[in-house]
Amino acid sequence: MRRPTGDIRNNEERAKGMWPARTRAVAYDGSACVIAGAADFDLNDLNLVRHRFPGRRVTLDGDVITVWPTPPQGG
Repeated sequence: MRRPTGDIRNNEERAKGMWPARTRAVAYDGSACVIAGAADFDLNDLNLVRHRFPGRRVTLDGDVITVWPTPPQGG
């Protein structure tokens, strides 16, 4: 079972503005990504993450932004 590290994986990414300023932790599970905030995120934060993951479903629920897994390609 994977456990979040409690930290952003790469501080350089945060410095470049890759994550919203309120980001407290980023956890990955396969192609899914969960961004936890120190406070509620806003629509600007959501749009920043959507820009980083184009074509993916990204949702906002208070202090959590979820980038949903890529659907499997049916054959």
